[in-house]
Amino acid sequence: MRLEPVTGDDPRDILRALKAALHGAGPALSLGLVGHVGTEVRAGAAVVVTTSGSTGVPKSVVLGRDALTASALATADRIGEGSWLLALPASYVAGLQVLVRAIVADREPAIMSGSFTPQAFAAAALMMASTEHGSRIPTFTSLVPAQLTTLLDAAEHDSAVLAALRSFERILIGGQALPPVTLERAERAGVRIARTYGSTETSGGCVYDGLPLRGVGVRVVDAEVQLSGPTLADGYLGDEELTDAAFRRDADGTRWYRTGDAGIVEDGVLRIRGRIDNVIVSGGINISLDRVERVVRSVPGLASAVVIGVPDPRWGEASVIVATRGEALRRSESIQLDEARVAVADEIGAHARPARLVLVDELATLPSGKPDREAIRRAVAALH
Repeated sequence: MRLEPVTGDDPRDILRALKAALHGAGPALSLGLVGHVGTEVRAGAAVVVTTSGSTGVPKSVVLGRDALTASALATADRIGEGSWLLALPASYVAGLQVLVRAIVADREPAIMSGSFTPQAFAAAALMMASTEHGSRIPTFTSLVPAQLTTLLDAAEHDSAVLAALRSFERILIGGQALPPVTLERAERAGVRIARTYGSTETSGGCVYDGLPLRGVGVRVVDAEVQLSGPTLADGYLGDEELTDAAFRRDADGTRWYRTGDAGIVEDGVLRIRGRIDNVIVSGGINISLDRVERVVRSVPGLASAVVIGVPDPRWGEASVIVATRGEALRRSESIQLDEARVAVADEIGAHARPARLVLVDELATLPSGKPDREAIRRAVAALH
């Protein structure tokens, strides 16, 4: 099957091409792909999504019709069926899956136009209200944590935004860990949230609130989370070595995806502890930056902070908190840093305390909405 790129940023173009690909009536489409135009992919492939990972090299993930459809059906099985609002870029798997779910449900998705703003989101959400056979059709959407925070901030003084948030039967939140304080804010506001975990390699979120979707297997091997089931990607376009390293088969033939995430399963619930490889060695001690970041985000004013590693002449490497100005300005930078260091020392140990706090006007993000950690790291390095 021939691979054809979808050009332009209009999600409606992606929707049209995706419908054809899922129904086997058109070529597989490529999103964000540089090169490989005209490349042949296996029959049954629907989409190649090229990720722009926040810490790694971009990879082109081949997703089959069966995997995408299985993911959409499993989501409906967990949270119900209804209409979907696209508020994320359609060229990334979370946004792409909103379109897949709409196609599988045979309902046209609502699509936000222009830049993401609370007012645009509210207008799109509140226009979705409709009924079928006398009953209201449930509505759903998918967001990243930064979008949810923006909406919750606006909802404090804009009743239309609050009504829009409350109108959804469920809002899927993924792409990165949702800070507990943000989840608590959403619950207090009456917003129904489902935290999702997954990746492009699993056709998007496949574990909701720590529980795998129907057909998805979860195990932890040597502290690494591994996933199996019908939602797995075929592999990486043109890279058999990387595919073989990431996707392994057991003796019984079960295929597992090695996520690279550290985690544990407690009472059947998966808890992610961060990236196995997002570790610095400071003074000879391994420190998980993900773990430090989770603690830092519990400090008032730092709920969306990012923690990165930088070279340090004394310790080899050290961690730095990068946060936006705003609430952080209500207290001095030194007090904010002291509170974060105390929290990290209490939770992890004195060896893990961040060395500095850097305040910026805006955190660099990827098109997917995730923090662009490489760009943030470069910006901090340029300060020296």
